[in-house]
Amino acid sequence: MTTALLIIDVQQALCSGEYECFEIGRVIDTINDLSARARKAGVTVVLIQHEEVGSPLAHDVPGWQLAAGLQTSPKDHRVRKTTPDSFYKTNLQKLLPVQEFERLVICGLQTDYCINTTVRQALTLGYDVVLASDAHSTVDNGNLTAEDIIAEHNKDLKRLTGSVTRIDVIPAKDIQL
Repeated sequence: MTTALLIIDVQQALCSGEYECFEIGRVIDTINDLSARARKAGVTVVLIQHEEVGSPLAHDVPGWQLAAGLQTSPKDHRVRKTTPDSFYKTNLQKLLPVQEFERLVICGLQTDYCINTTVRQALTLGYDVVLASDAHSTVDNGNLTAEDIIAEHNKDLKRLTGSVTRIDVIPAKDIQL
């Protein structure tokens, strides 16, 4: 089974300041451990960056850049996106055709937006998904704490396994690559 690792939106604007996600240092460390194992195993790593005109995530502004602590490799692929769906109007599906890549391991930011949407779209497109339960994060939304949002999404997304595709929600250290 061919696997790819998607690291979604681990960008400066979401890792410091006003929009800093919950436990971001720990989450980045967990992602770095996971991506190092993936690279060592020969797994394709894709760095996905969100961009939005006139925002801290506008293309090429400091907030759009990958987080300073995120470890990358020149061999990593990069995808730019403009919606919460990492597949919508991007080259991601061409980069990872479902005929060749059966399983996607997903981590990054933000749980209730781009992680949730990309996991659901990946399942719809026919990929099996492994969500690293401790390697995604978000911010409080006024009704729920970030910690509660993460826990709720881990629980809800785990239930999405269908007859064709499956999702496993497990800690990063337990993900087999």
